[in-house]
Amino acid sequence: MPVPARYYDGVTAQARDVGLLLETEGDVAFLLVVEGEALVPITRWPVKALTMVSSRPDELRLRGRGLPEGARLVVRGAAAIARMKANLPVLERRQRRETRQQVGLAALATLALAAVIFAYLYGVPLLAGRIVTLVPPDWERGLGGTVATQMEASLEAPVILCDPAPESLANQALARFGATVLEGSNSPFAIDIRVIHAPVANAFAMPGGRVYVFSALLDQAQSQDEFAGVLAHEVGHVAYRHGMEQLIASAGTGALIGFILGDMTGVSIAAGLGSTVIDSRFSREAEREADAFAAQAAHRLGFDPVGLANLLDRVGGDDALTRALALFSTHPLTEERKAALERLADGRPLDLPPPFTPAEWQAITSMCGSSAS
Repeated sequence: MPVPARYYDGVTAQARDVGLLLETEGDVAFLLVVEGEALVPITRWPVKALTMVSSRPDELRLRGRGLPEGARLVVRGAAAIARMKANLPVLERRQRRETRQQVGLAALATLALAAVIFAYLYGVPLLAGRIVTLVPPDWERGLGGTVATQMEASLEAPVILCDPAPESLANQALARFGATVLEGSNSPFAIDIRVIHAPVANAFAMPGGRVYVFSALLDQAQSQDEFAGVLAHEVGHVAYRHGMEQLIASAGTGALIGFILGDMTGVSIAAGLGSTVIDSRFSREAEREADAFAAQAAHRLGFDPVGLANLLDRVGGDDALTRALALFSTHPLTEERKAALERLADGRPLDLPPPFTPAEWQAITSMCGSSAS
């Protein structure tokens, strides 16, 4: 006796009441679709091509591989469904196998997603130091220019140089200091120090050699030691290419794709990063490297590297919360940096002339209209 069902041929919208019979030809089994009391054959589906489709609990929906996409056989009622499953136990075995495959694929996709997230959060930052060595210096200069443009656009007020004349005494002194600090580092970049009017005490280095100093930080500097320490520290970031390393780590896979495609002009990597550069935070290791670089420069240029920590302590300092979260911070605590800089300053020659002449220091401290002394 045929199992009652509804048949959809997948070509027309018509649904036909049919019966289902199991027949075999040799070793091949077929589900024969018949119609009417005369059991007129309409079509037959190979059993090996049958799969169950998700449906309501009171329905059994079948489709067949190689048939029109919408072709379906729908069996309704507990008794009819039980007869079909009893006659075709392969259906449930096949469904269990497909379910396991789907679960496996879902697990694999989850693992793949977790791997991408892990690579983005940890792998890329760890590899950034190695990746940066593959970036041609010309590309980094172009990228630094793009990021600088975005950074300047993100400031509340237009960027105004404190002293726009490159040949002025202050700018010449800053250029000479930056070039001298960079000597012996094998850096492919030239230092370009720009002091701009800004109410926030800050300084940072861009990829490619540009260093920005905000006028508020210059106002806070109480001595050449403090100001020279900050400048030498930022030059250290340039020498170690920390800015490029940070952008690669921040941009993650986007940076890698941009590098692979040769788009290192800033379009893919720097997009959206300009506004964050002002508040950029290098890793603890990068800060230690830049501090050590500044301390080495102090041995040649006659300034006390501890002045860097003194200025940072006065500008920002370490509050109780900062100390409590020290283990989770990417920045070494100021007091820790000061202690490290004091150790690095041991043996520093004390008979060297200061990095700037009195006239140069006066020109620097007054270039933004400040009254630092």
